[in-house]
Amino acid sequence: MKKRISLIQLSSVLAEPDKNYARACALMERALADEPDILVLPETLNTGFFPKERLAELADKDGVRTREIFGAFARTHGVNVVAGSVANLRDGKIFNTAHVFDRQGNLVCVYDKIHGFSPSGEHEFFAAGNEVRNFSLDGIACAMVICYDIRFPEIVRTATLRGVDLFFVPAQWPLARKHHWVTLNTARAIENQMYLCAVNGTGMAGETKYGGNSVLISPWGDEIVHLGSEEEIGCGDIDLDVIAGIRSSINVFRDRQPDRYKL
Repeated sequence: MKKRISLIQLSSVLAEPDKNYARACALMERALADEPDILVLPETLNTGFFPKERLAELADKDGVRTREIFGAFARTHGVNVVAGSVANLRDGKIFNTAHVFDRQGNLVCVYDKIHGFSPSGEHEFFAAGNEVRNFSLDGIACAMVICYDIRFPEIVRTATLRGVDLFFVPAQWPLARKHHWVTLNTARAIENQMYLCAVNGTGMAGETKYGGNSVLISPWGDEIVHLGSEEEIGCGDIDLDVIAGIRSSINVFRDRQPDRYKL
């Protein structure tokens, strides 16, 4: 099975949800020229990462706006949408929440970021999620984490043990740690023998430059797509049929011995 994925490397404007939703839709419209099966956006696309003083005011309320905009887009254009993540006010708490929509506009996954980036104080403003979520797009077994989560291989492996062929990582990762970003995502793809699509934001938030360098990586660790450091759209093709051969030649899931290394 072959699929085409568009990586939409959005430059969100800090604390400007109206502009950011409109820009995301404009870039998605542009990406349709490549006839993708899946569109993927970055983390906190509605607010940027992240306006502390007005976060509750600016956050989407129960994800309503996000579901309306991206669900309608997916349904209208018959395309799957991994709508990055948004600051999301729910049950009196703010979550960093990812929404995923299938071609009919159905919401097939809601994932709350588990690990807040403590050096920036994210954990003080966003409530932590408590569950890894698996889902399906076009019959493909998928899962995802958000940004800082990728530094914790335990949650990625938790998802992949349920069966994952395609993994998504929306992020707002600083340019200063670009090497970490590329290396960690590549390692997760190789060690779990899956395709991995990691879409990072760009632009400035305060003094922090977010680094782009969104990547689509094969199960062998090859870069199918590697974008630059500014706002950009990239598109790449994946072939899910190759995964079975990779896993049979080096069967890490069969050869695991988890009773020897419990955490």
